[in-house]
Amino acid sequence: MTPNLVKNRMTPYFKRIILIVAILFSCIGCDQMTKTIAKDHLPQARPISYLGDTFRLQYMENKGAFLGFGSTLPAEVRFWVLFILTGIAVTGMLVFVLLRHDLHRSLVVGLSLVIGGGVGNLIDRAFRNGAVVDFMNIGVGSLRTGIFNVADVAIMLGMMLIVVGAQRRTRQW
Repeated sequence: MTPNLVKNRMTPYFKRIILIVAILFSCIGCDQMTKTIAKDHLPQARPISYLGDTFRLQYMENKGAFLGFGSTLPAEVRFWVLFILTGIAVTGMLVFVLLRHDLHRSLVVGLSLVIGGGVGNLIDRAFRNGAVVDFMNIGVGSLRTGIFNVADVAIMLGMMLIVVGAQRRTRQW
């Protein structure tokens, strides 16, 4: 095989690796940077409102999962479920997205966003005694979301991409 033929065969794989790494570094970097800013400026502040209170910045440390689910579980159970099992799941997804060469780009991007968000929250749990920094809230009047962070946004965007991509591929059959 000539060097150009080998290079041309590997190009799609290397492009995919670059895409995955770029998404992971962007997710984790933005998540950790915004959490650092939130930790430095929001803990002692009252909630800061924007757009007629549609968007709020409000500091909270969440020992549970999404929207605080599981926060009342014993610490040991939370450690195993939210740190160990999540770490295993994120690692499994990363291995899957790296080794499967037949994945559609929307699935690769979606999984990479979920992995990046998962790692961002795992970093918090590792260095904040099992808690995750949350600081954003959206809503109108009394109808509001829970408090969340950039990692949660990445996870939700990734899941939406995975679902929409799967629906499109299902319709093509």
